[in-house]
Amino acid sequence: MSAKEESPVARNDVLHLRGILESFFNFTEAEDFHQYENTISELVKLLDSVLDAALSYPDNEQEESNAFEVVSEIYRHICSPSLDQALVDALSFELPKAVSKFAAVSLRLSDMAISIINQLIVVCGPRDMLPILCNALGYSSKMVRASAYVVPPFSGLSKVFTSIQRRQFEQIKEAIPIILNVLKNMSLQTDDAELEGVFGKAVEIANSIRAICAKMESGTNEKLRALLGLYALQCMALLSASSSYKSSTCHSLVIQLSHIISFCGLSYPYLLTSYNVDIVASFVFGEDKGDYTGCLSHVKHGAALSVIWGYVSKEVSEATKEDLDVIKNELCSAQTKRWEALGTLKHALSFVNLPWELKRHTINFLLCVIDGHVPDKHDDELYEWSTYMPNVFSALQAIVMVIMCAPDTDYRKKAFDLLKRVLDDIHISQRFDILQALIRVTNSSSMIAILIDLVRKEMHMEVCHTTPTEKTEGKARPNTSFWTPSVLELVELVLRPPQGGPPSLPEQGDAVLSALNLYRFVLMTESTGNTNHTGVVSRSSLQKAYSQWLLPLRTLVAGIMSENTNDYDQLAVDTVCTLNPLELVLYRCIELVEEKLKQSS
Repeated sequence: MSAKEESPVARNDVLHLRGILESFFNFTEAEDFHQYENTISELVKLLDSVLDAALSYPDNEQEESNAFEVVSEIYRHICSPSLDQALVDALSFELPKAVSKFAAVSLRLSDMAISIINQLIVVCGPRDMLPILCNALGYSSKMVRASAYVVPPFSGLSKVFTSIQRRQFEQIKEAIPIILNVLKNMSLQTDDAELEGVFGKAVEIANSIRAICAKMESGTNEKLRALLGLYALQCMALLSASSSYKSSTCHSLVIQLSHIISFCGLSYPYLLTSYNVDIVASFVFGEDKGDYTGCLSHVKHGAALSVIWGYVSKEVSEATKEDLDVIKNELCSAQTKRWEALGTLKHALSFVNLPWELKRHTINFLLCVIDGHVPDKHDDELYEWSTYMPNVFSALQAIVMVIMCAPDTDYRKKAFDLLKRVLDDIHISQRFDILQALIRVTNSSSMIAILIDLVRKEMHMEVCHTTPTEKTEGKARPNTSFWTPSVLELVELVLRPPQGGPPSLPEQGDAVLSALNLYRFVLMTESTGNTNHTGVVSRSSLQKAYSQWLLPLRTLVAGIMSENTNDYDQLAVDTVCTLNPLELVLYRCIELVEEKLKQSS
């Protein structure tokens, strides 16, 4: 339908609306209340009909103009000084939802809906309109274009907050979770380009709360500022993950949020190393903290991303008056703070919805502060490994996921470099345990192979660093944790999985090949050095490896190769190519074990 083509049905909606509105003046007695409700229902039906026509013919200027005239007539009516207060109160329950729907038609209809809500706030009072607007937000999940629908209620709430004169904190505290839940549902579940407008209004709400904080006394001010900090960090995370994160509007909103976060006393060092969401939430919400955890689910992500935005954008760091060079130097020189920062920044790396570009900036920032060197000795007061292990381990898991899922080689290379640096930042006495734990929780055969190869390289480095005296005495270098029987447990984990039977091939081919290479390296090194730190050359260990690991694997590989060698199907060819190097290493391991068994007999 062309822009000027009329819809099939001629419309006299403005006249019909005026008739409905004029009928309200006839209801002045209490017994007319039922008729009151019926007339309001008729009004809502008319508005829905006009809306349907405008949405059904989006290119029809006449329908858009008709809708604008209808909504404008509503605005003129509620601005009338002779309007009965009882009627205004009755209309206030339905109009915010009804007119907010029109925001999906055009920008000027959105502005008119905002004007109507603002007028209702004036004539009904902000305290009464607060629950009404929150209720209107609850309908956003039912709207086709929810991002447009929520803009007028968000705008209204911004005005309501600044208009409330008493118990501001208590009332804002009840509304913020509703706002954040709506914002989260839309930003993480849609690619709607109109989200910029939603976040614009969300930041307006933050600025309104900031203005209130500036006027409040210190006691309640502290709680409201803490709530504002939670809100701003959640918004920062959701905005960063939205489809509009690259736009100039988004950048402007990030700067505004950064101003607010700084106003709340949340400096970059504090966000990276000390900010505790649970403690702040308990301070704000008290014993009811658990009821609000859902709406605050990305505050930690927001804390990480606030710093990353400052690292990415000079304008953002200037807005917070933070010196990133000083912060990076401090993290480089303090291991425990570096680990705390790693525990915060892992949330950006593990954020599924976050654009890869921001994850890359997070990796680059971490590469700046982790040089991958840690001395052999630590100050006992500073080195509290058990305290930081959960953070470091979960950060390593996040880095592993980046390596596995990153869209291009550059991302993967940088993530792998970061993985090695973080591992090197861990004292060698704990490094093997961390690698083993990562291998146990990783499902990817290729990633397991990479991690096992890191174990082998660590063991090789220890051999290279062993002094001649130590070699003569047949000892591994001091403080090692790699040349132990645990390394054979790692090999067994792959070659004889806990669920029983040989590993699945060719699916686990990379992991199996890496495990065989590790076993061969350990066996050859221990044999050459006449040592047995791992127990690999003991007769019982050799027999176990031979009968429980290698022979069952040889039978499996031989059967698969026999089935696919003469088959020229592409899948069969790929299977043979995958298993060829594995088969070579497997037979070499079998030869080595057989030789050692003969020598020990």
